[in-house]
Amino acid sequence: MKLATYTINHIVPRLGVVLDNHMIDLEDLAKIKKESLPSTMLDLIDLGLPEVARIQLLIDSLTAEEKSNCEYPLSNVTFLAPIPKPRKNIIGIGLNYTEHVAESARTLDTSNELPQQPVIFSKPPTTVTATNTEILHNTKLTQQLDWEVELAVIISKKGKYVSKADAMDYVFGYTVINDISARDCRRSGQWIVSKGQDTFAPMGPILVTKDEIPNPHNLNLSLKVNGVEKQNSNTKFMLFNINDLIEDLSTVFTLEAGDIIATGTPAGVGAGRNPQEWMWDGDVVEATVEGIGTIVNTVKEI
Repeated sequence: MKLATYTINHIVPRLGVVLDNHMIDLEDLAKIKKESLPSTMLDLIDLGLPEVARIQLLIDSLTAEEKSNCEYPLSNVTFLAPIPKPRKNIIGIGLNYTEHVAESARTLDTSNELPQQPVIFSKPPTTVTATNTEILHNTKLTQQLDWEVELAVIISKKGKYVSKADAMDYVFGYTVINDISARDCRRSGQWIVSKGQDTFAPMGPILVTKDEIPNPHNLNLSLKVNGVEKQNSNTKFMLFNINDLIEDLSTVFTLEAGDIIATGTPAGVGAGRNPQEWMWDGDVVEATVEGIGTIVNTVKEI
């Protein structure tokens, strides 16, 4: 199922299902079917994939007239981030593609040796923004604003000491994240100032449940700046795949429903180029993951 958090006329955030270029509104669906349905993405994730299946059955049972009373053309809606305000920090994974390790070692103060364990950092909930919004560039803090397209994994339920074999049982779905980074804001090897500024996690446009993506380890991902391709790779090149990450992270701390894991970026970031490239006021960046979609954001200097 393709799920979205959205607004119409910028009023109140609503939960919907994207279907055939339309948004099926779950509040309207609930009224038509005289059922109780979740009103937010986190509420839906808490209820789990069985609730997704129940919603699908309700949609399938709609008559043509009923459907017309709970759907809106996508051209009339504004997409918000699927989870506009996560309960916890986004879990970021650094240096998770071989070629990105190499390019980072050339230009940043990172090792050229492949990590033996996942490199973990975090991004506060206030980093989250939606597609078609602005990435705020605080020029007093950074002159090195960079891009990173990533596949994000949404956790479905509480898990501690999860094995690799069971890891996919803890996945609810996937979305796209652009892990915006201020390369000159790292402090003594710590990344949260570089990664954690407001609007530094554009996310969306939708959340795709895991049943729609049979193999998340073979998805193309790419990124463009002002229409010029900068990144193009595939999730099969991750050093630590989703199973590895869930096992490792759940050993360190308890994973919970609604947690978001940004799984790392491939080569092609601005810091790794010769000469280096950065984003500036008015630049438009598009991040795409196969099977999910594209998020588009514009840089705005503040």
